[in-house]
Amino acid sequence: KQFEVCNLPVRCAKFVTRKQWIVTASDDMTLRAFNYNTLEKVHEMEAHTDYIRYLAVHGSMPHILSCSDDMTIKLWEWEKWTCVQVFEGHAHYVMMCQWNPKDTTIFASCSLDRSLKVWGATGGNSAAHFTLTGHQRGVNCVEYAAGGEKPYLISGSDDRTVRIWDYQTKHCIQTLSGHTNNVSAALFHPTLPIILTGSEDGTVRIWHQATYRMEATLNYFLERVWSLAVLKGSTTAAIGYDEGTVAIKLGSEEPVVSMHSGKVIFAKGNEILTTNLKLLDEDTVPGDGERLPLAIREMGSAEIFPQCISHHPNGRLFAVCGDSEFVIYTAQALRNKSFGSAVEFVWGFSGAYATRDGAGKITIFQDFKESFSFKPPFAVDAIFGGRLLAVCGSDFICFYDWTEYRLIRRIDVVPKLVIWSEDGNNVVLATPDSFYILKHDKDAVTAAVVGNAAIDEDGIDAAFELVSEVTDKVQSGTWVGDCFVYVSQAQRLISLVAGSQETIAHLDRPQYLLGYMPDQSKLYLIDREHNVTSWPLHLALVEYQSAIMRKDFTASERHFANVPESLHNRVARFLENQSYTAEALAISKDDDHRFELATQLGRLQMAADIITSMSEQAAATAAAVPPRAKWKSLGDVALEQGDIQLACRCFVEANDIGSLFLLQTSCGDAVELAKTAIMARDSGISNVACVCFLLLGDTKSALQVLIQAKRLPEAAFFARSYCPSELAEVVNLWKADLAQVNQAVADSLADPTKYPDLFPGWELALAAEKTFRTRIEHSPPVAGAYLAEKKWLSMDVLDEVRKLTPEEFNATILRGAPTEALQEAAAAPAAAAATA
Repeated sequence: KQFEVCNLPVRCAKFVTRKQWIVTASDDMTLRAFNYNTLEKVHEMEAHTDYIRYLAVHGSMPHILSCSDDMTIKLWEWEKWTCVQVFEGHAHYVMMCQWNPKDTTIFASCSLDRSLKVWGATGGNSAAHFTLTGHQRGVNCVEYAAGGEKPYLISGSDDRTVRIWDYQTKHCIQTLSGHTNNVSAALFHPTLPIILTGSEDGTVRIWHQATYRMEATLNYFLERVWSLAVLKGSTTAAIGYDEGTVAIKLGSEEPVVSMHSGKVIFAKGNEILTTNLKLLDEDTVPGDGERLPLAIREMGSAEIFPQCISHHPNGRLFAVCGDSEFVIYTAQALRNKSFGSAVEFVWGFSGAYATRDGAGKITIFQDFKESFSFKPPFAVDAIFGGRLLAVCGSDFICFYDWTEYRLIRRIDVVPKLVIWSEDGNNVVLATPDSFYILKHDKDAVTAAVVGNAAIDEDGIDAAFELVSEVTDKVQSGTWVGDCFVYVSQAQRLISLVAGSQETIAHLDRPQYLLGYMPDQSKLYLIDREHNVTSWPLHLALVEYQSAIMRKDFTASERHFANVPESLHNRVARFLENQSYTAEALAISKDDDHRFELATQLGRLQMAADIITSMSEQAAATAAAVPPRAKWKSLGDVALEQGDIQLACRCFVEANDIGSLFLLQTSCGDAVELAKTAIMARDSGISNVACVCFLLLGDTKSALQVLIQAKRLPEAAFFARSYCPSELAEVVNLWKADLAQVNQAVADSLADPTKYPDLFPGWELALAAEKTFRTRIEHSPPVAGAYLAEKKWLSMDVLDEVRKLTPEEFNATILRGAPTEALQEAAAAPAAAAATA
């Protein structure tokens, strides 16, 4: 959406979400409010005597602050749009004002008079509480620390510096230098421990809140930076330039969290929080995928800003890494066990750990003492823990031994995640577009090391074996026995056993796997807001599937005994995918699935019994639909296998008129064809019904089908050809119908009873009809007489009657052959009959 405010520059616009407004300040010295849904102007008033620089909307009260080049700040009450108070004291343009998030009756302002002032909005005092000075030139921006947790203000100035102020001590505690032009915007990020500053030099600089060290410089070459905006609870930031707007994401949105044996530890800012999933009351636990009511306990504040948290393999310790440092704490209480410098920190399977510094040096610690260190002969991008130490380069990943600097294997992929199974036999390498499942052969590695086998630059070839490659994007994952469970980028929770995928759930928001609780048979996930949800995954089911994949059927039977009956359908689907169709049929409880399996196995009678049972259930439930599609499917299979009787039954149940017509005409079954004709007529399928009656020789019924279908012209011509005795009635019906459209055309139709001279051979046709009807009724032709009967198809009936008297024609027809055909049929050799 867009709308025009005025024909002069708009310097500031703010949302008033409670009223669904956008309030604007422009160079015509006017405040305007617009409804951002309808874009309708709600209010307009002249607010200052010079350009308005900035607006600040109060978080809870109906108040707006405006500051102007007229050197004043005004407090507005937007319910009645009245000016509550005017604040004077600055000696130059007032560039910005901001409400204090901690004490919402206090606000700060900055001015080109090089000062910052802090004011009170209550008590009627229009003078500033105090003034902060220190900038050498005009101050363009001011902002409070996010959430009011620290008593800090930040300001940016035309002297190209950014200053951090403690408004309690009224001192400048830090000056940030680096910009090469006027600083136009500065703020504290509400979620991350960073400060963002923007300047007319076209750059945005990112500074660390604790060390005040410059971490990064962003330049999108869109000329000067004028504004910055961030959203609480999000890592997104927006930058306003001369030439456009840029929205960026800072850091990762994945929660900083770790779980071990049900104990969850996570970070909110510097605060470390914990909860225990084992203590959940089973009676109050909501359904699958619902947020769990957690009892969260504060452990304390970390000495560094946590960017990563990970548990020791035994769960008694956990490590926090961030700000290029790591600290190892005890899990019961936040007691420091060890610390040091590290860009990355990972645990080994035995409790050893490794760190990586900024120069790429990797150090391995055993029992909290440095064991050895090395610097790989390539640039290190990341390290991963687990059974082996994984070091990722730009084009490959190398796996090293934890006990000494020994290359185990180099693999030419660049994963973003390395996820080991608990026993160390399987590992997933997740790349941005797909993931690889590898089997790790620990015995082969041990044999190669003990035997001093020659190891080339790619390591031990037998160390890993590729099991499968899956084209899906893994966001997070964990192993449950031999089953890999992961959340895809499409927010599907998927289990994967030996290449067989099954979707456990479709997630309604981005969530990340915490882990699996075998005693509860539940997977736990967490979202960005640290809401925890659970989904069931029965351990016995996973073990059963793994045993089937290993073809260990004895173990599979043992595990199946522990699988709840509610999961038998999932087991059946799994067995079907593994081509164990008969076993799947024996286990499945789902009638639809059992029908499919029985059909695949060729057990057609069982499939028919299943559909019969489903039909009875459908009849008991008025809203249910009879399973006609399944009858049709079974009928097709039965027809393919030559079971004509079952096929006919299926097509009748399915009301499949076309298939019944094909089947009965092919078999020459006149009795069943007559039933099909009636079904087609009652179902309104007039074309099939008409052909059926015609094949049966029942011309009057065929004619009635055409009449019922309102196909009166066709009915008239049909009657003229096959049953002239009915023509008069049909003509009268046709005339009555046509008279509703055009009476003159209706009158032009002739009735043979009134105008017999217009119908040559009319009497002969009536006599012939009577003869043929008598023959059909008393001695219908059989299929075995086809060679003789087919000659009748080309016979001109009226010519044949004219050659003979009607009585002679009648005698000839009732004898069973046309006059010219009698001698030919008698003289035909026996071989011709055999050929027929």
